[in-house]
Amino acid sequence: MACPICNTRKGKRFCPAKVESICSLCCGTEREVSIDCPTDCTFLMQSRDYDFRRRTLDRNQLPFSDTVIPDSFLAENEKLLTALSYAICRSAQNQPQLVDSDVIASTQALAETHRTLQSGLYYEQRPTSALRRDLYGTLELSLKKFQEDETQQHGFVRNRTRDFEQILIFLTQLGTVRSNGRSRSRAFLDFLRANFKGQDLGPRTSSIVLLD
Repeated sequence: MACPICNTRKGKRFCPAKVESICSLCCGTEREVSIDCPTDCTFLMQSRDYDFRRRTLDRNQLPFSDTVIPDSFLAENEKLLTALSYAICRSAQNQPQLVDSDVIASTQALAETHRTLQSGLYYEQRPTSALRRDLYGTLELSLKKFQEDETQQHGFVRNRTRDFEQILIFLTQLGTVRSNGRSRSRAFLDFLRANFKGQDLGPRTSSIVLLD
């Protein structure tokens, strides 16, 4: 049978999103663009691994390119990084339409908000999109709860504004590196979800890696 997308070439690859076979060319060009691919699609997973391996990292093209987060800082703030990553994954679980670009835009906006706090001139960079604004708010609440829990545990309030900014910058940069840039890409989201195996947030295992 002909591919249902191009109606020209023969459908040879079973597409779980379309629930029928499509041609290899349409699979390659339309995955995570016009096709909302499920995470467990074999062709999707293979293409993500291939795309990531062949990409070269140009830090000048990263958001906040002037900022390099040291490995030691990430190690010291692993609990904070985990808390925010989990908040992102839970948001994606509750709002399946969330994609990588939404996550990157939200973490970048919140990082910029915390950067203004560093200068003493507070200016909130809340996104205009409802979906991104909701995630922005979720991350704000996660940071607030993290600080409240830490204050209760240690008995004093620690100024975490710069730490929050730096971790948000790292997540923004990591998302830019891990996402494949397609309009419906969830490569970064699935990468984060893989760190919470057993918590119904993702089927595969992995670990959060550094940008270097």
